[in-house]
Amino acid sequence: MDSLKQLMIALVLVVSVMGLVGCEEKGSAEKAGEQLDKTMEDAAKKANDLLGK
Repeated sequence: MDSLKQLMIALVLVVSVMGLVGCEEKGSAEKAGEQLDKTMEDAAKKANDLLGK
């Protein structure tokens, strides 16, 4: 029973740490990637408008 309790505590700690890591601020590469995605979507919309689709 004691090992089950230790396992549960370890699991809670791991999930907590993973949650904190996931909440970090966006890095410059991620921001650049998002900007590139937006630019490509805008370009695709304009191309479709020009082609009448």
